Amino acid sequence: MTDKAYNVLFLCTQNSARSQMAEAILNREGQGRFKAFSAGSQKADQVHPRALDLLNKSNHPTAGLRTKSWDEFAVEGAPKLDFVFTVCDQAAAEACPVWPGQPMSAHWGLPDPAAAEGNEIEQQLAFAETYRMLVNRISIFVSLPIASLDKLSLQKRLTDIGKSTVNAEAD
Repeated sequence: MTDKAYNVLFLCTQNSARSQMAEAILNREGQGRFKAFSAGSQKADQVHPRALDLLNKSNHPTAGLRTKSWDEFAVEGAPKLDFVFTVCDQAAAEACPVWPGQPMSAHWGLPDPAAAEGNEIEQQLAFAETYRMLVNRISIFVSLPIASLDKLSLQKRLTDIGKSTVNAEAD
């Protein structure tokens, strides 16, 4: 068993909602075994207020959250990434930078809650559903025996997590 903390980057186009929520969730759920970051290919000016509100109501620290360009993680001196997950379709389709060290990657696409239409309650529900799905996927991820899986098995499990819509407790 290793005491290594794994660095994980969540990517989304604007880095305002899904990837920010994933960063906050993994930093808490990973209990020091994981260090999460988030970034976007075309970063927004700010973290979406509904994402911040939901994270605050769910007792996640949000003081350090800010939108970041993925360029911050592709330069010398950036954290060495072990995993890179795209959480929106646009980021998965874009040509990503070459990440030093060739981290494992998978697509965990989710609907964009910031694009949800409807009244205030319907928009809040879209954020809550995205948050729920991220919590489920991240719970599955943190329970993987990463150190004991060979690379092919781990890649298959990471890909399968991205297809998961079930509750983590059901696994």
